Amino acid sequence: MDAVVMMLSKGERTRLALIDAAIRRFGQDGSRGASVSDVARDVGITPGSVYAYFPSKQELFLAALDADAECLIERAIEVIGPEFVSDWALLFTTLLSALDEHPLARRVLLGEEGTAADRLLVLPAEARLHDLLVERLRVAQGRGLVRSDVDPEIMIDGLTTLLMALLIAALQTGGGAIVDDRTRGVIAVLDASLHVGPPER
Repeated sequence: MDAVVMMLSKGERTRLALIDAAIRRFGQDGSRGASVSDVARDVGITPGSVYAYFPSKQELFLAALDADAECLIERAIEVIGPEFVSDWALLFTTLLSALDEHPLARRVLLGEEGTAADRLLVLPAEARLHDLLVERLRVAQGRGLVRSDVDPEIMIDGLTTLLMALLIAALQTGGGAIVDDRTRGVIAVLDASLHVGPPER
């Protein structure tokens, strides 16, 4: 067991175990197909004990979704180096290929859990990703690599929304981890919206 996990109290470890089990169960069977009893059985506690940690099945589902999506977004943050200007293809392929390890986030992006995808836009990790991209964009503007006439906050809001839409489209059309011509076209538009064009003649 991880040393950090060992430092947690028994209750905190149980809560983490419940979230891990819920990610697997909800990711596999959906929020309707999986039960609190299934999750409790996977952890080795009684169903009634789950409610000491999560007041409802919906709260357990949301905690599991938040945890799974946070880990997914952290993967994206890892690939944004100090020189990142707008490598949207790298960001896109990182997120798309990582979805295999994040079954609940994948299920939500596929639209199999109603409007739960809205939740992905209000996570702390999403805010960190947003702030990091804004900071990188400002640095690139200062170096003359990105258009100076765009507001970094507004531009990153739009670009991350388009990136999420591209992920959803790729998943729903069976795009897998392959970047096809349409995806390359969207990424080219994202890049063109930022980069400084050739000097006017």
